[in-house]
Amino acid sequence: MPLRLDVKRKLSVRSDRVKCVDIHPNEPWILVTLFNGHAHIYNYDTQQLIKTFEVCDVPVRAGKFVVRKNWAITASDDMFIRVYNYNTLERLHQFEAHNDYIRSVAIHPTQSYILTSSDDMTIKLWDWDAKWALKQTFEGHIHYVMQIAFNPKDNNTFASASLDRTVKVWQLGSTAPNFTLEGHEKGVNCVDYYSGSDKPYLVSGGDDRLVKIWDYQNKTCVQTLEGHAQNVGCVAFHPELPIILSGSEDGTVKLWHSNTYRLESTLNYGLERCWAISCLKGSNNVALGYDEGSMMIKLGREEPAMSMDASTGKIVWAKHCEIQQVNLKQLSSDQQLKDGEKVPLTVKELGSCEIYPQTLSHSPNGRFVVVCGDGEYILYTAITLRNKSYGNAMEFVWSQDSSEYAVRDGNMVKIFKNFKEKKTFKPEAGAEGIFGGSLLGVRSYSGLTFYDWETTSLIRRIEIMPKSINWSQNGELVCIATEESYYVLRYRPEAVTNAISNKDLITEDGIEDAFDALSEIPETIKTGIWVGDCFIYTNSLNRINYYVGGEIVTISHLDRVMYLLGYVSNENRLYLGDKEMSIVSFELSLSVLEYQTAVMRKDFETADRVLPTVPKEQRTRVAHFLEKQGYRQQALSVTLDHEHKFDLALQLGNLQVCYELATELENEQKWLQLSDVATKQGDFKLVQECLTRAQSFGSLILLASASSDKQLMATIGDKSRKSGQFNIAFLSNFVLGKLDECLNILIENQRLPEAAFFARTYLPSQINHVVGLWREKLKQMNMERAAQALANPTDYENLFPGLIDTYKTEEFLKQQNKIQSARTYQTISPNWEKNPIEEMKEAEENGQFSYIPVQLNRGIADNDNDDDDNFDDATETPIQSIAKPTTTDSSVLNKLVSSVTPDRSRSHSPMNHTNTSSIKPTQTTSISREASTTSKASSVISTTATAGSGRRTSMSDLEKELQEFDIDIDTDDVSNTENGPSVFKETSKNSPNENEDLQFDDDDVDEFLKET
Repeated sequence: MPLRLDVKRKLSVRSDRVKCVDIHPNEPWILVTLFNGHAHIYNYDTQQLIKTFEVCDVPVRAGKFVVRKNWAITASDDMFIRVYNYNTLERLHQFEAHNDYIRSVAIHPTQSYILTSSDDMTIKLWDWDAKWALKQTFEGHIHYVMQIAFNPKDNNTFASASLDRTVKVWQLGSTAPNFTLEGHEKGVNCVDYYSGSDKPYLVSGGDDRLVKIWDYQNKTCVQTLEGHAQNVGCVAFHPELPIILSGSEDGTVKLWHSNTYRLESTLNYGLERCWAISCLKGSNNVALGYDEGSMMIKLGREEPAMSMDASTGKIVWAKHCEIQQVNLKQLSSDQQLKDGEKVPLTVKELGSCEIYPQTLSHSPNGRFVVVCGDGEYILYTAITLRNKSYGNAMEFVWSQDSSEYAVRDGNMVKIFKNFKEKKTFKPEAGAEGIFGGSLLGVRSYSGLTFYDWETTSLIRRIEIMPKSINWSQNGELVCIATEESYYVLRYRPEAVTNAISNKDLITEDGIEDAFDALSEIPETIKTGIWVGDCFIYTNSLNRINYYVGGEIVTISHLDRVMYLLGYVSNENRLYLGDKEMSIVSFELSLSVLEYQTAVMRKDFETADRVLPTVPKEQRTRVAHFLEKQGYRQQALSVTLDHEHKFDLALQLGNLQVCYELATELENEQKWLQLSDVATKQGDFKLVQECLTRAQSFGSLILLASASSDKQLMATIGDKSRKSGQFNIAFLSNFVLGKLDECLNILIENQRLPEAAFFARTYLPSQINHVVGLWREKLKQMNMERAAQALANPTDYENLFPGLIDTYKTEEFLKQQNKIQSARTYQTISPNWEKNPIEEMKEAEENGQFSYIPVQLNRGIADNDNDDDDNFDDATETPIQSIAKPTTTDSSVLNKLVSSVTPDRSRSHSPMNHTNTSSIKPTQTTSISREASTTSKASSVISTTATAGSGRRTSMSDLEKELQEFDIDIDTDDVSNTENGPSVFKETSKNSPNENEDLQFDDDDVDEFLKET
């Protein structure tokens, strides 16, 4: 029977003629040297060209990686050896090695030596540690030396192939060859050693189109392989598979079985002549070099033939044709195993196998071991490896019963019972693969079909292309893995029994209720086993996970590809192996798996009994599993993680547990989460405490306003102000009507423009103070002109109509600010329907409100010229008014005052001085509102008196301005009084509206001063 070998193409690139290929052992790279003088490095995983070396202008016939030095060494027809660092692409060294074309390079596996062979008929040994000194020259061939190769079992010997029709074997240190192998009829182009320890063989290929296998101990030709139509240019023993590869100028690569020497396959990719073959130990990859490009192929499967009997702790594997065994019970009880570290085990040789094992597996009870390969199977006893049965088979699978198994021979499926053939059948859609377990699974081109072991009757047909199928020990659960995902199904034998008695339940696809789909997981499974109801597996990302009840738990991350062997329950350890037959283990608590299995089966009595045995460090993992299954209350009692416990208590609405954990954790987010749940349950006392601890003042304002809690609102204002949350502090004080506090907050935060407008709106009596601060701030910022441009309402009342009314209204609202009872709500007009100024006027006319002027906060006076000047409040004796002046007179006086002193912070309003009489009728108090100056002259005198009081305060600015117009203060005061009526009379003619405040520019002032 032929060897079952799947060939997958991993890389295909077109290029100039390829003369040599080499595979990097650690990176997914191949080195390709070309006839055009270049060398390329390709990444066969990404299909990309990643590095290029422009070596020379003549063919580069050889190239090798030196991984321990990060080198790539090339040999070319210019007779030079060149050394490059393949990371930096730097050329480190070059030297002329031969007198003719260099054909081949071989790297010593351990020492700092390289061998080169040439058309000058010599082989030379070079030492890079000795500055590339020539250590030895080997002479003996009488024609071109085409290839050389080190013996992997004896690194001091090597073989050479020459066009003189011979293969010679040499010893380092000896100038003469050990012996010569003759048999080819024409020149020999290539040679390679067999790396296995069971045969002392080497292979050669020549221009006689033959491939010969030699026994170098007996110095005889063991086998000659015929089949190529042209010269054989390259040969290789595959280091992992029982395969001999040969490439020829006929464009084909042939695969020969290294044991039977049967031709297994012929590969032809249409790239013309094949010149190079490279294999890598530990890998199934093969690199090929052709006239028109390079190829990378993968042969067979890389999963090693390994099997473990968990009940006895014995692991059996096949290394080539040798069967070896290790026993985990050899480990002493006090020997501590660490996760991911290699388990120190002694290997026992069980013997050789007559076939090349591709798969190896124990029977369910561990008594037998079956080896399958080369189209045959052999059944051995597990202890002594005694042959029990054999036959032809492409595949072999066990039933749940160890006495029953099935084999696939082509499209035929044979079932055996007690080593005797019981039944043979051919599936309708053919058989491409079979799977064992509780049911016999057959994969065909149409999908997966399950059959009953006893009757071979159809159970269920599923349209899926499985890669592997794993059944749980009790046969209830099954995992079907495909290339991209895996499915977990529950098998229902009772539905099958009902369908057998009622044929109407059986369709052409079998029994529909035979399986229940539980989960579909988008992960690619490499290997997997069931432990109870937990499915443990390795995936394509090199992780060990396990699935239980829909939850995926990661056990560990692996640094390389590993394959699951089994789980030893009494040690709580999971064992895995790699391609090198190294065994590693990881801890996995059985009690956790038992607990999860009991929960999945809803056997809570067993779960409660197992729970005390679960390690504390695993409790939280178990709690997450319980939560996933919907058992939050049980998860709350199991978990030891405070974060997880808090989340569970929140979901369950257990406020007491949440409060205790939040107090312990003291986390703002936890208090906010708890406040949300407490709000839903109506526990507003707890809500208030949670929000207070979380300092969530915004939410607290909502709570305080909704519950009309004045004390809470005041507390929010104080605490938020201390914590720097001034927006909240402002809002809370504003809601409480603490306007002074609001203004102070704005000033404290240097939000002076906002403070000025706030005062203008709500606290007119503070305008003077705030504007003064604003001006000072602008001056500190070197914005003098902006500061001068600010108009203070108390200085320029004519620019702010109704300012006095706002003063009165402010006082009126303070007197009206009384707490109303809730019963009056419907009788009170809402604020948006009120007009406070009109209400004040109405109250004033009705005698319900009497305005008494108060000392305004003068704030910070401007000191444009002299910061050291001291300003005192004017103490002016009020002049009694005899007659009511006209509006025009008052406007002219305002014009005079505002024009002469344009930038004064002191106020000319009687509101600012309790002892100062008014000039404007609108600025009089409620007591002297109807009284005014006796005449225009007395008004001027009053104005002068007011100016005089200002003069006591500071006259420097006024004096300067008046001196510009040649006005003497001492004399002009009197003249102004005498000439006042005529001035007022002239001015009144130009007033279009007596009730409108007048504004004057500099020209008006000049005209007025001229007339004066």
